[in-house]
Amino acid sequence: MKLINIGFGNMVSASRVIAIVSPESAPIKRIILDVRDRGQLIDATYGRRTRAVVIMDSGHVILSAIQPETVAGRMSGKNEADAGGEPDNE
Repeated sequence: MKLINIGFGNMVSASRVIAIVSPESAPIKRIILDVRDRGQLIDATYGRRTRAVVIMDSGHVILSAIQPETVAGRMSGKNEADAGGEPDNE
């Protein structure tokens, strides 16, 4: 099982990820609100700004403080050096 670091040492299973999206659009904001009401939202931002929304095959949604491109790069193995690092401060 391959795990992806989504920041602050938090990991998710790569095989369970459906999508990694930016939280700016209205439809994604609605998804976040709906999932929060259902109790399936996981906030892994540690109080920082949400930069990526990870949608899982279980219906859970995970908020991350790192960029979607960074998470996707870690998923494909391009940023192996970043795998243990902290979120990007952009």
